[in-house]
Amino acid sequence: MQTLTKAEEQVMQIIWQKERCLVRDIIEALGDPDMPHSTVSSVVRILEKKGFVGHKAYGKTHEYFPLVAKETYTKNGLRQWIGNYFDGSPRQLVSFLVEENQLNLKDLDQLMKQLENLKKSK
Repeated sequence: MQTLTKAEEQVMQIIWQKERCLVRDIIEALGDPDMPHSTVSSVVRILEKKGFVGHKAYGKTHEYFPLVAKETYTKNGLRQWIGNYFDGSPRQLVSFLVEENQLNLKDLDQLMKQLENLKKSK
């Protein structure tokens, strides 16, 4: 799966949230009323070429919707990120988070309970 640029991801987040939207809806959600319509439209067309977005035409108006689920993109992105920075090891990621004090004892306890439940279900 292709990765998205920062601008593409920002627009994609809005499309995922809204599920169906027009370019003007994206501009409104970005919170920048001076953002050129053509700029956002170009980003959406790139997303469409990459296979992330589809559209339904109503005359000259296009309604856009996601073709790739946010969860799918998140899973692939996280796997790639773990591969790039932690040698593909989720354990190394968790170890890093613990060492950097990003996970407290309560978080670790919840993770342990999730692991125990996973063991029981298999």
